[in-house]
Amino acid sequence: MTALGGLAGISAFTRVFDALCHGARAQSPSSRPITIIVPYPAGGPVDITARLIAQTVGGGLGQPIVVDNRGGGAGVIGSVAVQHAEPDGHTLVLGTNQTHATNQSLLKSCPYDAAKDFAAVAGIAEIAHVLVVRRGLEVAGVSDLVALAKKSPGALNYASTGVGSASHLAAELFKTRAGVELQHIPFRGAAPMTAELLAGRVDVTFATLPSVVSHIDAGVVRALAVASARRAARLPNVPTLAEAGLAGVEADAWFALFAPAKTPAATAERLHRTIAASLGAEAAKDAITKQGMTPWLRSPAEIAAWLPGEIAKWAAVIKAAGVVAE
Repeated sequence: MTALGGLAGISAFTRVFDALCHGARAQSPSSRPITIIVPYPAGGPVDITARLIAQTVGGGLGQPIVVDNRGGGAGVIGSVAVQHAEPDGHTLVLGTNQTHATNQSLLKSCPYDAAKDFAAVAGIAEIAHVLVVRRGLEVAGVSDLVALAKKSPGALNYASTGVGSASHLAAELFKTRAGVELQHIPFRGAAPMTAELLAGRVDVTFATLPSVVSHIDAGVVRALAVASARRAARLPNVPTLAEAGLAGVEADAWFALFAPAKTPAATAERLHRTIAASLGAEAAKDAITKQGMTPWLRSPAEIAAWLPGEIAKWAAVIKAAGVVAE
């Protein structure tokens, strides 16, 4: 996962969410706290999102929500903890496109089946990946970039936040769809990758919107397209890749809550209803958008129907590119 660019603005964001909690509070079958396990270290985008959920949704449920960071193993440690927890709705994991999609194919032996060993609870948010190029690269749009890459195969490079990361896989999907060859330069996270892009030492990258939006606004890098089905509200004038003539390159990062398998459907639905009511309010949606995310309030049934296709999609990309996790 890539960083959201720090904690600036989070206090204002949480104040908006806190205000949403002062409405009617549903009675809960238990006052026992709900634990959201974050399978990543504190301070990153998943952790920040989990804490926003805790501050917002707990009031509606009439139960406190606590956040428990269990990072390590590409998100596996925290995910396994929830896989083996009691299926009573009191232990959830804030899963991501890594923990619940790409790990299934990237890891030689993933200890869980993301589609079978968890019960979907609620979609939370998406983060768009933006195709950006360094200042000075003589391309006006996606078609120019593709033409330049085809003219000199392998001459252009692209940066990622690490082997097997979402930005790496997005670029590999782009390469396949566009029929181009680019040289991969992996970094350890968004900060060093962005620094090299700003310095002009890498040509192209797929970066999460929050990590580069200020640089796009400042004109020090250029956004050619977003790798999403819809334009990003934060960049309304930047087309999607499909609009730019290259279909099939949707690569949003996403966050969703999951419970252990065999969690009663009624429990998952109760949690989803409260989450959707809290995060679906207009003020909350505006606040999420300002943080560079897009609300993605999917129901348990919607996630369960969608997830196997997401897993299969990235499995095909990983296999075709020969990606092996470090």
